[in-house]
Amino acid sequence: MRPLYPPTPERSAELRRRFAEEARSERPDLSMLCLLVGAEADGALDETGMDSAQVELDALAGQLPYRPGGPRAWAVALRELLGERYGFRGSAADYQRLESSLLHQVLVRRRGLPILLSVVWMEVARRAGAPVYGVALPGHFVVGFGPAGDQVLADPFDGGRVLTGSDAELLVAGATGAALHPSMLTPADPLDVVLRILNNVRAWAAARPERTDVALWAVELSLSLPSHPARLRFERAQLLVQRGDFLRGAAELEAYAEVVGAVDESAADRIRQQAQGARAMLN
Repeated sequence: MRPLYPPTPERSAELRRRFAEEARSERPDLSMLCLLVGAEADGALDETGMDSAQVELDALAGQLPYRPGGPRAWAVALRELLGERYGFRGSAADYQRLESSLLHQVLVRRRGLPILLSVVWMEVARRAGAPVYGVALPGHFVVGFGPAGDQVLADPFDGGRVLTGSDAELLVAGATGAALHPSMLTPADPLDVVLRILNNVRAWAAARPERTDVALWAVELSLSLPSHPARLRFERAQLLVQRGDFLRGAAELEAYAEVVGAVDESAADRIRQQAQGARAMLN
């Protein structure tokens, strides 16, 4: 497997501009957002490669039967095509690879994290006219077909296995120890899906202190989404300090302290102390 290398600064700036623009469009394109994330991670992914990934999704959709029936029939058709014929699925080892969070790599390897495999399922099914959406179960992402009263769930990480009610309950219990609540089965917003993908990238990088470069671009893309946790600003400032950009890191820590100070002055003071420590590292 070839190593991933970052895009040029000019290419990265263009990718981030397009990502922010797409995220703020009236109907954000999930596959395009995922490919822009992939291009930020993989400098070898050019416009031709991004187009090829979209063509691959189109081609897979063209192999589905025409209107196979209700939600369960759609779920079975996707399982037979993607899980059985093409072998898309996941394994424990996929959690250790950055490629598992990149759509273009998942299309090539046919391996990935649950959420990226679900993106493949959703994008192929959507192109074929299926009533499909993502379902962000705690700890495990799956896809849903059909309305709430007739909903069918499938697990792309398990090759598209169609889930029973007890299967979904076991997935939630295994991840959280809690019971399955109907609110967990609602369709996930595309931008929430992208934020969750970027959270996975950040988690991958956090386990590898030498990859603060990956953590930084994942945070910065997250910050360009219309809605994001405010604490990401603090995380970005800390990453800048870790990477030796002490002045910018300190300035961002101080700016974040002003925000925090409106609700917790003692926490703001601690952040200001971190900013002073960052500036002191220049002496």
